[in-house]
Amino acid sequence: MAATVSVIVHSARIVDGGRETPDGWVRWDAGRITHRGTGDDWRAHDGDTIVDARAQAGADAVLTAGFIDLHGHGGGGHSYEDGPDAVRAARALHRAHGTTRAVLSLATATLGDLAARLETIAALTRTDPDILGSHVEGPFLAPSRRGAHAGDLLRSPDPETLEMLLTAGGGTVRQVTIAPELAGGLDAVRRIVEAGVVAAVGHTSADASLTAAAFDAGARVLTHAFNAMPGLHHRSPGPVGAALADDRVVLEIIADGVHLHPDIVRIAASAAAGRFALVTDAMAAAGAADGAYHLGALDVEVAHGVAHVAGTDTIAGSTLTQDAALRVAVAAGVALPAAVRALTETPARVLGLDHLGALEPGRLADAVLLTADLRVAGVWLAGDPI
Repeated sequence: MAATVSVIVHSARIVDGGRETPDGWVRWDAGRITHRGTGDDWRAHDGDTIVDARAQAGADAVLTAGFIDLHGHGGGGHSYEDGPDAVRAARALHRAHGTTRAVLSLATATLGDLAARLETIAALTRTDPDILGSHVEGPFLAPSRRGAHAGDLLRSPDPETLEMLLTAGGGTVRQVTIAPELAGGLDAVRRIVEAGVVAAVGHTSADASLTAAAFDAGARVLTHAFNAMPGLHHRSPGPVGAALADDRVVLEIIADGVHLHPDIVRIAASAAAGRFALVTDAMAAAGAADGAYHLGALDVEVAHGVAHVAGTDTIAGSTLTQDAALRVAVAAGVALPAAVRALTETPARVLGLDHLGALEPGRLADAVLLTADLRVAGVWLAGDPI
């Protein structure tokens, strides 16, 4: 439920819209932003709660819109596959790290399990406003690029299976990842888009030409760019090259220092300026101890904060939170406004959610207060403090 009190946060560096505004302030009331400005202008407005950003977060405190994660599987020791209580516990961990809204990703499983999990998430979207819907990451993936997905459960996107999963989601499926080279792949992309869902290319061996055909068919995201796909080669640009060359496409970037070298994060951010999204791909061990976990139908081992499919060297998601992704991206040389945009405005745009992603009047009051070294010092969801 939206807050009933009015709040003013002042004396912050406001970072949104690809720019930085020093000594800024934002006011919200009943969960929506009503005013913003700079300097002492905030004193002309009433506020039931006044937050001095410098007092709460120190000198050079940063205020951004709430982070939005397009791709994550869990956290805090809990998986999004394990029912409502587990979903809420995982979301609590990520909310505390600034992710005010999230799409919940599901790894490949039996069709019955996938349908049941989609139904669970659909129900949660009606009670938990921070849950935006689901991301079907499998089973429509190339076996040779399956990563941490069960190979024996992969399948081509036949119309009946696709319709069954979309129906189970009850209008709350937000994204489906697909390898376009599979039988019926391009037709599936068209059907996904027709259903009002984001089609993403990923876990694929497609070349640049076929990937471009998928984008022409309506796909608009490259799932965890560079991972589980051919690399970028000067004579064979592959899916990454096709995505970088297409201004319609957003590239998911996992900035955890494991999935991508920092130089690649910086290069991708520059080449896809304004259209890369920092995602976590976090599994249950995010914010939790090393040890044994599961991801979809597979066992996972986490050591030193890095997750692998048990007994292999295959990366199995991450232990990342979005505030950490922000710090990694900035340390890699991505400008702070560009990195913040990749956590806020860009994912909101991908999902078509124009009430989120910026600290502008009329938008929902999702906000994150950060210290100068980008540690979370305060989080608000629709005006309510977390």
